[in-house]
Amino acid sequence: MFSKNVGVFDKTVRVLVGIALLVAFFMMPDAPYRWLLLIGIVPLATGVLGTCPLYSLLGMNTCGMKR
Repeated sequence: MFSKNVGVFDKTVRVLVGIALLVAFFMMPDAPYRWLLLIGIVPLATGVLGTCPLYSLLGMNTCGMKR
C-alpha cells in the first residue's frame, strides 16, 4: 500500500515516544485532558509499520540508500 519511508533511527524514536505516551495515558487516570495522550498511537503505528503518510505527502524519506 505505502512504500517504506521511515528509517531505523526514526522508527526507534517513534516507537519509544508512542509507548511513553500510552504508558502515561494508563499511569495517570485522573489527569485532565488525559485523552490527548492517545496521540501516542500515531507514532507507534508509523514506527511499527515503517511508513508515514505525512512523509509521503512531503516527499520525505529517512530510509538509507537501497542497494
